[in-house]
Amino acid sequence: MNILVFLDSFNPENIIQYGGLTLLLIIIFAETGVFFGFFLPGDSLLFIAGLLSDTEYLDTNIALLITLLIIAAVSGSMVGYLTGRWAGVYLANKKDSLFFKKKYLDLTQAFYQKHGMMAFILGRFLPVVRTFVTILAGMVKIDFPKFLIFNFLGASIWILTMVLSGHFLGQAFPQITTYLEIIVVGMILVSAIPVVITWLKNRNLLAKD
Repeated sequence: MNILVFLDSFNPENIIQYGGLTLLLIIIFAETGVFFGFFLPGDSLLFIAGLLSDTEYLDTNIALLITLLIIAAVSGSMVGYLTGRWAGVYLANKKDSLFFKKKYLDLTQAFYQKHGMMAFILGRFLPVVRTFVTILAGMVKIDFPKFLIFNFLGASIWILTMVLSGHFLGQAFPQITTYLEIIVVGMILVSAIPVVITWLKNRNLLAKD
């Protein structure tokens, strides 16, 4: 399969138009707690979902859409926590592969050490970190009720922010759907900036040690 065709299949617009609500929920579930889901386009997918809600492409009421997405994100994070709890030693010693990179876990740990429990809220807006932070929570055995509260808050704030931003923008400027590809590329680039900065800072700290 041509690599460009493969990558295009993960275009948020295509995912929503051809996969509908079911695929949308599965991807959000996977990206928020299954370690091989870090490459999925969560931010842009949520934004486009809000933009296309109540349309022929995603005929779902915005309130119901947000509720289902929060459930999917929280459920995915629970799987991530349990994965870290039960398989933490295995993951810590696991060799790099196509779907797992030890550096992603190190990056998330540095982010958690800096922000504490707020990492479960702030980290939702960072690709890679939002996938591994819940796994890390299980690995370090964070108190489960405490994790549950911050996990729910993080998922709710993330989804409300991204989905409603897209929804209100689409309501205000209906013709904006013409520029979906440009919007998606822009969001991916912007969301990657904090991750790159955090990774560079972490690498510099390790080099000094």
